[in-house]
Amino acid sequence: MQGAPTSSLSGGWRMRVALASALFLNPDILILDEPTNHLDILSVIWLERYLIKYDKTFLLVSHDRQFVNNVITDVIMLEDKKLKYYKGDIDIFEQTRANQRLEQQRAFEAQQNKRAHMQKFVDKFRYNAKRASLAQSRIKALNRMQLVDEVIDDPEFTFSFPEPVSELNKVIEVQEVSFGYPSRTNPDGTPEILFRDVDFSVHMTSRIVLLGANGSGKSTILNLMMGKLDPIKGYVQRDPKLRLAYFAQHHVDQLNVRLTPLQYLLEIFEGSKPDEVRSHLARYGIPSDLAEQRIGTLSGGQKSRVAFAKITWDRPHVIAMDEPSNHLDLETVAALCMAINTFDGGVILVSHDQFLIQTVAEEFWVLKDGKLINFKGTFEEYKKWVVPDE
Repeated sequence: MQGAPTSSLSGGWRMRVALASALFLNPDILILDEPTNHLDILSVIWLERYLIKYDKTFLLVSHDRQFVNNVITDVIMLEDKKLKYYKGDIDIFEQTRANQRLEQQRAFEAQQNKRAHMQKFVDKFRYNAKRASLAQSRIKALNRMQLVDEVIDDPEFTFSFPEPVSELNKVIEVQEVSFGYPSRTNPDGTPEILFRDVDFSVHMTSRIVLLGANGSGKSTILNLMMGKLDPIKGYVQRDPKLRLAYFAQHHVDQLNVRLTPLQYLLEIFEGSKPDEVRSHLARYGIPSDLAEQRIGTLSGGQKSRVAFAKITWDRPHVIAMDEPSNHLDLETVAALCMAINTFDGGVILVSHDQFLIQTVAEEFWVLKDGKLINFKGTFEEYKKWVVPDE
């Protein structure tokens, strides 16, 4: 690792190098743009604790709501081409902004009523000789009045996963599985074991989060479940009727950026009809205008929605997701949480997004020292266990 060029490193290691370079300078102002992308949860916890103790100014852009809440003191919002400043974390900002918007709407409605009343007087008496002067004064008052803008509610983005095609019970069973990559061997030529004797089951009601350091084998377990890898020992048993969807870390990068979402899904799913594809895309917040726009011109979040539309086309029983919150904004992460919690199938998740984890997880499985451990505590207890306070 010491002599490797940074271009050969994984996204997680490149992010660590970038962070190390920035933190080493000990700057007076530290600017962080999505610093948790590609980090494992242990690194996120370390960075969170570092920033809590940071005694200088830092400016943070991040979609990880819980991480943000834990480290910031102020929120700056860009709205209507203006910067607006709020004290507190994201939760306090949202409540303060909601109160301000409520007061603004009340002021708007009161002003509109007042203007309507004054205009009624003007319309009635502007040509009345005795009251013309009064009407003129009201016209001047109307023209001088500084208008209160009407509150336009932000469109609330939601999406949902389709109902599974049928009901199954225990859909995946992993028993006594050990795995090592053939390219990584011990001095005696035997494969270097990544993890051994892994046991767990996935049901249609499962909400499982896999936790662990980068390189511990989280993505490998998902690939074993998918049948893309074979264990050295043990077995992975899948229900023959199982439909398993997989959102990979780099799924977005594999989209054909030259095609529109509509063209892309029509090309992949032969025999599909344009109207049903449009309807399916709309479920994920890709309306007709975006469905006809080249994928290469879409935002990262919109590309992720196209990827979700792709993997759920055949109404899967279980959805496995590997870092699905990368490229998503706060609103879309919240929509993803809602989609998972209302999904009638099973979910197994690899993520470093603390808000996503805390909102959807019912089981924590931790890869540590080559073992898979069923952690029985809360996520906050896991954080203290895996990275003890100094």
